[in-house]
Amino acid sequence: MSQPIQPQSDGPRPETGTGFTSHRRLHEMYFPKHLAAVIRRERARADRQKSRFCLVMFRLVPAGGRISMLRLTRLVMNEVRTTDEVGLYDRHTVCAVLPDTAPSGASILIRRTRELCYQRGMTVEPVLYTYPGQWFDGDENGQGPRPLPVEKPNNGETLRIADDASTHVLDADPLPMEDLLSRRPSAVKRALDVAIAGTALLVASPVIAAIAALIKFSDHGPIIFRQNRSGLGGRPFQIYKFRTMHVGADKMKAKLREHSEQDGPAFKLTNDPRITAIGKFLRKTSLDELPQLFNVLKGDMSLVGPRPLPIDEQNACDPWHRARLDVMPGLTCVWQVKGRSRVSFDDWMRMDLSYTKNYQVTQDIKLIFQTIPAVLLRRGAK
Repeated sequence: MSQPIQPQSDGPRPETGTGFTSHRRLHEMYFPKHLAAVIRRERARADRQKSRFCLVMFRLVPAGGRISMLRLTRLVMNEVRTTDEVGLYDRHTVCAVLPDTAPSGASILIRRTRELCYQRGMTVEPVLYTYPGQWFDGDENGQGPRPLPVEKPNNGETLRIADDASTHVLDADPLPMEDLLSRRPSAVKRALDVAIAGTALLVASPVIAAIAALIKFSDHGPIIFRQNRSGLGGRPFQIYKFRTMHVGADKMKAKLREHSEQDGPAFKLTNDPRITAIGKFLRKTSLDELPQLFNVLKGDMSLVGPRPLPIDEQNACDPWHRARLDVMPGLTCVWQVKGRSRVSFDDWMRMDLSYTKNYQVTQDIKLIFQTIPAVLLRRGAK
């Protein structure tokens, strides 16, 4: 099978009207392995140019044989523009990658394809993904709009086009592309997380109880600090830490922002006036992070992975920084061991990206052992 021909640009991409037609041949279709590379390439281009793109999947319902898939593939390839890419996502799903296209533009292809399939006696279930996902449109508490799952009729039947194809309405809101791009931890990595986190909590339980008592009796405020942060694929989750600041400290953050010693959107301040006396000790020794072992047991975090940023800081990152969210956030990572406050924000992001591209269990074990002296020696801690 020859390599797919790269289409030439056909000018501006229409958002409305009929702009999809290319009449390609089947040998220009991508197979799953190459399609994954196309999606990664388009994601990198969108990050670089600060643009967006959509991906539409058409799945035969019920699953069809080879002839039906060929008919569907040919139909989709005839409807897309020459700037779009088409390939097989799996044996029963045809996928179209639409560069520089908003969901409103992708809905044109969905509507037209479903109409043509209906006319030919085929039923397809479309799923629309968009990049960047709506996780990056929320407020600093992560309470912004979120994508909805694909809706199905209450009777459990598959979605079908109405008898009057011209009255078709989009079946579901766009899903975040990050759901396809992110990689959940392997079974071995997850087992390692649960075993070490569970053991660490048992061993450290007297220390945890002592710290909780000191915080409670010092100013009678809450023991645990909870904050929404960006997790796997950008999905918000609630992180746990021992409270190290005075109650209401978050309201002072905006006033102190100009004094941050960390470049970029992250906030770091050595002599932060919001930190309590006990909090200074907890931060220096990283003991304030102990409650995050519960996050690891819950599956929100891993022992090793990029440190999760608060929602507002993650939203302020450059687009190319988002790839660090392809893996689950962690208690420690390369930055925690080798950088912390001593490196620039972009170098911090590069360390995380290097980890996401090459991470494996043996590297995780190595980083866990490297974290112990880094914490004891307080390298880069503030």
